[in-house]
Amino acid sequence: MSTGTRSTGEREAARAVDPVAVIDIGTTSIRMAVAEIRPDGTVRTLEKLSQAVQLGKDAFTRGQISKATIEECVRVLKSYRQSLHEFRITRPEQIRVVATSAIREALNRLAFIDRIYIATGLQVEPLDEAEVNRLTYLGVLPLVQGDPQLAASKVLVTEVGGGSTELLVLRQNNVMLSHTFRLGSLRLREMLAAYQAPAVKQRQIMESQIQKTVEQIREHVVMDGPIELLALGGDMRFAASQLTRDANPDSLLRIPLSALEKFTDKVLEASEDQLIRKYHMSSPDAETLGPALLACVLLAREFQLTSIVVAPVTLRDGLVKEMVTHDTWTEDFSGQIVRSAVDLGRKFSFDEPHARHVAELSRQLFDQLRDEHGLEPRHRLILYLAALLHEIGLFVSNRSSHKHAMYLIQNSELFGVSRRDQLLVALVARYHRRALPKPEHEGYATLDRDGRVAVSKLAALLRVAVALDDSRSQRVHELRCFRDGGRLVIAARDLEDLSLEQLALRQNGSLFEETFGMPVLLRRERSR
Repeated sequence: MSTGTRSTGEREAARAVDPVAVIDIGTTSIRMAVAEIRPDGTVRTLEKLSQAVQLGKDAFTRGQISKATIEECVRVLKSYRQSLHEFRITRPEQIRVVATSAIREALNRLAFIDRIYIATGLQVEPLDEAEVNRLTYLGVLPLVQGDPQLAASKVLVTEVGGGSTELLVLRQNNVMLSHTFRLGSLRLREMLAAYQAPAVKQRQIMESQIQKTVEQIREHVVMDGPIELLALGGDMRFAASQLTRDANPDSLLRIPLSALEKFTDKVLEASEDQLIRKYHMSSPDAETLGPALLACVLLAREFQLTSIVVAPVTLRDGLVKEMVTHDTWTEDFSGQIVRSAVDLGRKFSFDEPHARHVAELSRQLFDQLRDEHGLEPRHRLILYLAALLHEIGLFVSNRSSHKHAMYLIQNSELFGVSRRDQLLVALVARYHRRALPKPEHEGYATLDRDGRVAVSKLAALLRVAVALDDSRSQRVHELRCFRDGGRLVIAARDLEDLSLEQLALRQNGSLFEETFGMPVLLRRERSR
């Protein structure tokens, strides 16, 4: 065989490598990462590209993206599209394009998304705060697990972006808190420009604004052991590269706080033009550098830290990891979401044994009735969360508790759950009792047909699960569901008296019958 000819195994291995691309449309730049995913799940980055844009300046000052900026984004994305063709990345499933706070907040975001699609064929997906936190978690978790000092500490993962500051608090790989604060480096700059603050006062004003957010963060974090600050973002990575020139930029870098303070002072004393000339950076990067560094310094001071750990993790890393697993909610990640829901339930003094049991019964019903409901795997977790939280409205009042539950769920933070899915959770919990879903109901009216059907199906399953624990004794455990003529039969094993549950099911089974076209019956069944 000649050296220029590849074996059949080598050719098959080459075909098995799947190239993918992720594009992040941020407040100050559009970044793209091209990578290949190997059969064993490992990822190798092939190329990284970045182009500066003025999206944040438009969105945070005018409230919408200007025509000129939209066309600049079109130009950038067309050039990226050409690069993708060179890597033979052409199928939609190989490409993911996301946008963060600038597009999310722009009044003309739909016009922006449509224009990008018409010009490039790329589908832009605006990410809400929960989705950004999810991707951040996916990106940083391996680094935290692999570092003994971080693994033994409570880790504050923060990224000061152009429009907002994301915060994740991790302990022993578990998410203790996730929150988004309306503090961004570009937003701070635009505030200073709006107030026409003199140069000598600008730092003082920025510190005052940042400190307000830092104090909010301090209120959320209990100091009950060692704390580490893990900083993300291009601004912090740039600072780390200047302060640790011989270190590996692809590994965690620990920066002494004193060194970062001195570097931040120099940056804030320099003009944007001076920063551009000295560091050969773009104008948007020069504009956001000082405020972002100052925010990290003040946060580290608040927690009396002597160093900051900088991670080489980006939103694009989380996106690629998600493409590797082909699953938005992995088993581990779903566990973090459930943990967040349980913490929320405890906040509102829910009946935890009953809530957990109803959630487990709901899961059994969902699994055994897949052929009947035909829902997606993600709806399984939505049902579980709604079951856990269906009674938290009792914290407000016994009267209309189902409506109070919906309100509390919608206006609370559930880690990793998008606003769209959080609405589904809230609606399913709202319909666990009383009125059936109606087109004019708040929230339900905003859903498309698929969303309305999903809510009806999940609420019907939840009502059955609630009826099965009407005694609140958690005595109905293992279920077996089967069709008997035109009825659905649920067989519960080794229970002599099911009269209470059977009565509850007759009273609450109307939604199930209306949705699935068959009544539901509960029977005893003896173990063989």
